[in-house]
Amino acid sequence: MTHPYIQSALRTLDIESSALIQLKSFVDENFVAVVDLFCAVRGRVIVMGMGKSGLIGRKIAATLSSTGTPAFFVHPAEASHGDLGMITAQDVVLAISNSGEVDELSALLPHLKRMKIPIVALTSSSSSTLGMQSDYFISAHVAVEACPHNLAPTASTTAQLAMGDAIAVACLESKGFQVSDFAASHPGGSLGRRLLTRVSDVMRTGSAIPFVYADTSFLSMMEVMSTSGLGFALLTDLEYQPIGIFTDGDLRRELMLGSSFLHQPITRVMRKPPRTILVTALAVDAVSIMESERITSIVAVDSGGRIMGVLNSNDLLRAKVI
Repeated sequence: MTHPYIQSALRTLDIESSALIQLKSFVDENFVAVVDLFCAVRGRVIVMGMGKSGLIGRKIAATLSSTGTPAFFVHPAEASHGDLGMITAQDVVLAISNSGEVDELSALLPHLKRMKIPIVALTSSSSSTLGMQSDYFISAHVAVEACPHNLAPTASTTAQLAMGDAIAVACLESKGFQVSDFAASHPGGSLGRRLLTRVSDVMRTGSAIPFVYADTSFLSMMEVMSTSGLGFALLTDLEYQPIGIFTDGDLRRELMLGSSFLHQPITRVMRKPPRTILVTALAVDAVSIMESERITSIVAVDSGGRIMGVLNSNDLLRAKVI
């Protein structure tokens, strides 16, 4: 028999997923108009909401701001006691309420209209006070809450959050917001490191690069490999262009075939040029290459193909890129 907690969880997820599917029918010309409005606003998107809708509003404001649409949250109750001065005539208001009948929001509507600030209502009913007083209406109606008493905001707040995300992503795409733009607003933490750290920031350079020339003896090459601790040696020409690579794995494979390779020119035992990446590339791009090709190191080169450094998985771990 299925545990009651599992039954409850599955019922909740069914109700909320159904609400999200229904939400697709509300994405219409009103949605298009709101995205155009947000993209063209000269000020900021002021998000407002009370209670659970207010908590959702804070997240929507944060998502808009981090994806290229300046926004912040203003608490409706605080707005009536001075915070209304934070809103300018260049702004647009996104008011969120499931019922559309929240006193604190309704009290602000006349003031916002006198300031001629466009009001976007994200609510369940266009015939509510908020719905009728708004300039733009986006429905976040749900048939039923996941709460068994149909009281606690559950499916309705999920719908509000999802519609807010839909608006933010549409604005992002309309503005051509790129990874570099995202990185500029996320300089801190692991996300910032992944978006801002470049190969040049973490690669090993100078004497730490285990390179040899074509006339280097095999034993000298082995000494270079041992000293570097990276498990490979690079064969380069006089212009520092990578010609080949010899790894610990290659050594094991050659030993299985006998010892004759010890007397061969290193150009005979080295494999084709190593995998390279531009020194200006993001470090996470190096991670992707190394993971897909199952290698632990990669060579950093400039635009002319000259070796500038080497990058090992341990370097990426220390930099907390992976």
